[in-house]
Amino acid sequence: MNNALIQLLVLAGVAIFLILKLRSVLGTRDGFEKPPALPPEEGRPAARQEFQVIEGGADQDITDHVAADSEAAKALIAMKAAEPSFVLTPFLSGARQAYEMILMAFERGELDPVRAFLGDEVEASFDEVIKAREARGLTVEANFIGLKEMVLQDATFDKVTGFAELTVRFVGELTSVVRDKSGTIIEGDAKSVKRQRDVWVFARKMGADDPNWQLVATGD
Repeated sequence: MNNALIQLLVLAGVAIFLILKLRSVLGTRDGFEKPPALPPEEGRPAARQEFQVIEGGADQDITDHVAADSEAAKALIAMKAAEPSFVLTPFLSGARQAYEMILMAFERGELDPVRAFLGDEVEASFDEVIKAREARGLTVEANFIGLKEMVLQDATFDKVTGFAELTVRFVGELTSVVRDKSGTIIEGDAKSVKRQRDVWVFARKMGADDPNWQLVATGD
């Protein structure tokens, strides 16, 4: 056996010994493992946790929209207690879409697609205005440009009946013209964007199977 082969065998033996020694000290790891936390050095405070869950803390879904100590906040807390799956932020997103849909249906005199979202009094009021326009031979051409502002103005909850009301203030932008029987524009300007200010009240019985809120009152 030549010297080169002997040296190779000796080096291989040393390598195997070192591998076995390291494995006995470090152990084996499969995949990714989080390294153990290091003890704090003397005189240096331990690093604080990045995330902490505080039981009984403020509900940001509520405090993002109303003051934490307001009556509206208390009503929203009661709503969530009555229906734990209720979340305010998605409601407001739906209210944004409902505003455009209902407003345009009213302006164009086509309420059928939105009747399910209208309370009885609001539906009757809208129908009355639309029929009055038709009797005079008036038609409205309107286009929704966008929503400039939307704010939750108030919230109330009746613990006896389970009915909740959410009042939302909208500021929308649209173009609108009114034409008479001959097609002549008697009001508005198709090129002029106007702001429409509305305060709408949506109501629903919390815990009911029907998830839809209804528009039960309008104002400005």
